Amino acid sequence: MANPTQIYSRDAKWRKGVMRTLVSELFANGRITTTLTRAKELRRHAEKLITKAKNPTLANRRICASFLRPTLVEEGKKDVLKHLFDTIAPSYAKRNGGYTRIYKLVNRQGDNAPMAIIELV
Repeated sequence: MANPTQIYSRDAKWRKGVMRTLVSELFANGRITTTLTRAKELRRHAEKLITKAKNPTLANRRICASFLRPTLVEEGKKDVLKHLFDTIAPSYAKRNGGYTRIYKLVNRQGDNAPMAIIELV
């Protein structure tokens, strides 16, 4: 398989922006539907951030804050960063990796792109 960070034929800014948005939405909603390629790339970033959040130091909080978008969870109740450190990471305290799951769906009708659902386990 090709290097997953170079699949989109786009520049690095575009890829990073899309991944920041997708990771923030995944943490806010728990599951999202996207293309299979984006889901596989999203898994890499999400699992690294959850692993960092399991050790809640100031440095790890700043690393996660620099990657996540300021998205709100449940209509203004809590920021995604706070939700990651207070809710998501403690629920995976005894789990060593494998925080996400990818389900393959039927191809998208317009362009026949393979689709997938990625969710937190």
